[in-house]
Amino acid sequence: MRLTDLLRPHLDGVTTVVDATTGGLDLEPYLHLPDGVLLTRGDQDVGESELVLMSYGPRAALHGTEADCLAVLGRMRPGGRGLLLFGHHGPELPYHRLLDALVAHHCQVLRAAPLDYVHLHAGAVFVRTDELLPPHDFFGRPVPAEGFATALRIADEYVLADLVSRSLRARLLDLERDAEDTERARGPAQADGLPERLAATVREKDQLAAALHGARERVALLEARVAMLEGSTSLRVGRALVSAARSPGSQAARLPRELYGLWRARTGAEAPGVRQLYGRWRRARTGPTPGETRRPTSATPRTAPETAGVADARPHFAHRAFLSAPRDRMVLVGVLTDTTAADLAADAVVNRALPHDGRPLVQRTDPDALVVQLSACTGHGPWALTGTGLAPDLDRRLAGLLTETRAAGRSCVLWRDGPASAAPGLTRFAWDAVLDADTGVRLANLDPATDGRRRLREAFRADSTRVRLSQLARRTGAPDPLDERRVSVLAAPRDPAERARLADQVLSQRHRPAEVVVPDPTGLDELTAAGVEVRTGEPLAPWVADWTDLTEDRPDTLLLDLMCAQEYSGADAVGSTPAADDYTFVPELTPLLVRRLLLTSGTPPESWAGQGHRLFAWCGKEPT
Repeated sequence: MRLTDLLRPHLDGVTTVVDATTGGLDLEPYLHLPDGVLLTRGDQDVGESELVLMSYGPRAALHGTEADCLAVLGRMRPGGRGLLLFGHHGPELPYHRLLDALVAHHCQVLRAAPLDYVHLHAGAVFVRTDELLPPHDFFGRPVPAEGFATALRIADEYVLADLVSRSLRARLLDLERDAEDTERARGPAQADGLPERLAATVREKDQLAAALHGARERVALLEARVAMLEGSTSLRVGRALVSAARSPGSQAARLPRELYGLWRARTGAEAPGVRQLYGRWRRARTGPTPGETRRPTSATPRTAPETAGVADARPHFAHRAFLSAPRDRMVLVGVLTDTTAADLAADAVVNRALPHDGRPLVQRTDPDALVVQLSACTGHGPWALTGTGLAPDLDRRLAGLLTETRAAGRSCVLWRDGPASAAPGLTRFAWDAVLDADTGVRLANLDPATDGRRRLREAFRADSTRVRLSQLARRTGAPDPLDERRVSVLAAPRDPAERARLADQVLSQRHRPAEVVVPDPTGLDELTAAGVEVRTGEPLAPWVADWTDLTEDRPDTLLLDLMCAQEYSGADAVGSTPAADDYTFVPELTPLLVRRLLLTSGTPPESWAGQGHRLFAWCGKEPT
């Protein structure tokens, strides 16, 4: 929630807002006060038609101190209102330190809500009153209750909320204690360097095994070539000629008969070679026949070319893992189903491991992670029955694949998209992370006409394949695919009113942009505090939206729907057409969302389609 959204419902009858913050916060760019409400600073008493601002947080120089807040509460008069801002995160909110002072000064908290800023995380609106007032709901509307009913409601809600919060706090403490115990247990092992030495030993063992295996393959190949040469006709003919040359008297008479027998034993395709050898021997014995000219011979004998039929035993992989630039795309080696591999390949480099080539695949592709999908082990495919106890050979190969991956310093992840009981043997392997979720859905596989825009939005935000890959990236330290969803907004606000409108449109977006590029960043501190980078120059995000015209109304789902359309279509630009085409490729459009590389290329939009860029139409209206 924004600060102005928390404050606006409580400004009825307020003419002056007093900024009593003592830290380094400048709250004026956050407030967006309506006309007729004056913002001042001072330490005067706060009475009716006045509202005071104060803050309290862990950084005294920025947020102020507890003593400052207590001093402001002492100046509250009947009818005065206040907004207390906290720099603490929700679970760490020290409201108990101010609760007694609020009660002592007859201040009732009407509404409290979290704030979506970097250094302000919560806010509470209170009023100085001499009678119990009805509290407000999440939207700032008073709850219809008076007197004793209000007291009962507040008391009941306090007890029930305390019950829930106590269980959550206990759970948090247990998790923190377990994390500390695990870190202490890992400390001696990490200090001793045992994991590194074990990984180095396993890596050395695997390298020696690979070298031995390669030597055996080369020996087998050489033995096959020797056997082939010994059985070849050329070698037998050469032996016969050598024997005849050594014993011209006894062996020369038998040579024609032996050559003729070799010729009869060969196929017709190889017979010309034997006939040429026989003719060469005859010419050497009797000289050239009449009309035949002797050709000069080279002193260096020619060697026969290598046999083309000998195959290269080295495996060859088709992948895109080796790049000279920094890796910005996740690279996976996976035991995956056909459908999952095809879906993940849209956002990552996917190399599917087979039982016979998994280990060299890991060695040569340097993946970010090895992903083993449970469905690939329980369905049909080369890894079927792995982990079920019915295929121990596959279990051994998977164990070797995990060892090779861990020796390379990469993560092994079990993607458990089904019940663990389907392959109980998988739980016995050592996994670096376990992802308990389905594999998601590609937006391209949805039908906007049937599923509707709401389903597209839900899949985009929570159920898409790209979101599942992002969860995997956070566990393995790989590049996050959601970085491809970052949007830059181009704007040029000219006055405070347009700056306020720009901040309102940006912060209300359900798919918030990553940056706002403006000629002058003055007066846009609220965007920076909300985590949106404000900068000048060229946009840096992969996608760009032009919001130069700030008079245009933009719904809070604008960027969300545009990104849904882009991810559904894979287009380079998404926009509108005069004919109000919707969810279809078009030859030209008015761009609303453009790929940054296309926008900065300087190519005019009317020639985008002619150069092969894909243009996708979106009209912004829900289908009926």
